[in-house]
Amino acid sequence: MRHHVTSVSIGLLLALAAAPAVAEPLSGPEIRDRISGELVRLSTPYGLTLPLVYREDGVVAGDLSGFSIGAMLAPREEGRWWVKDDRLCQKWPSWYDGRTHCFTITSLGPDKIAWTRDDGLSGTAEMGR
Repeated sequence: MRHHVTSVSIGLLLALAAAPAVAEPLSGPEIRDRISGELVRLSTPYGLTLPLVYREDGVVAGDLSGFSIGAMLAPREEGRWWVKDDRLCQKWPSWYDGRTHCFTITSLGPDKIAWTRDDGLSGTAEMGR
């Protein structure tokens, strides 16, 4: 019986060690380091992947010209991005009616993040050029 309990205990410890860690939201400095200067390919809940460039000077550039939806909106736009209270915030001149939106960012590995917008909309994004 003692051998069986030890085997179960060891199996449980191995299973816990192999379980993925719960991803924690990034802090403000971590967000800035991760986003600044990067091309972010944002996967949206609408099935589109939007390329956004977060320049180091606080400008975010988006280009929808390759999508049919781009004909209905400004196909290219430059907005502003900043970090506030451990969230990535951005504001576009006309996209999203010029409203500011902020996002909680969670790392999913070296080249992927998860995002949750302040209104609950969420998705993932691939990082890098």
